[in-house]
Amino acid sequence: MQGQQELTEREKSVDAVRRLIDEGFNKGNFSAVDEVVSIDMTEHQRFDPPLPPGSIGTRALIRGLRDMFPDLKLTIEDLSVEGDKVWIRMRAKGTNLGSIMGKPPTGKQMEIDVFDICRVKDGKIVEHWGVPDQLGMLEQVGIIE
Repeated sequence: MQGQQELTEREKSVDAVRRLIDEGFNKGNFSAVDEVVSIDMTEHQRFDPPLPPGSIGTRALIRGLRDMFPDLKLTIEDLSVEGDKVWIRMRAKGTNLGSIMGKPPTGKQMEIDVFDICRVKDGKIVEHWGVPDQLGMLEQVGIIE
């Protein structure tokens, strides 16, 4: 019976992360974000300026990314679960049609690697660590050389 319950928790964790990527980031569905991200989620990825806490910050991040890259598409290439953590490796693709760092859009495309770890409790993401290839993105869209 215990193995059955662990499998259920594992499935809930994977579903929460997949919904955040597929519905939240790829479609801009903020209702899905609120369903799978805890209102008090702890964000460990560095942002300047810092994001508001929890699902509010996640919605702000998605809004900002989709302003810069309206056709943003994240594709999960690898996913692994260890205990209460879901580890994912993704490819992010998009066309720069919005301002980045105060610079006008370049219309150039980017495709970068993104690595994320989400700690999930009771089907909600309660902690997040992320490492996107920001330097690669800035180079590809022509913001830096």
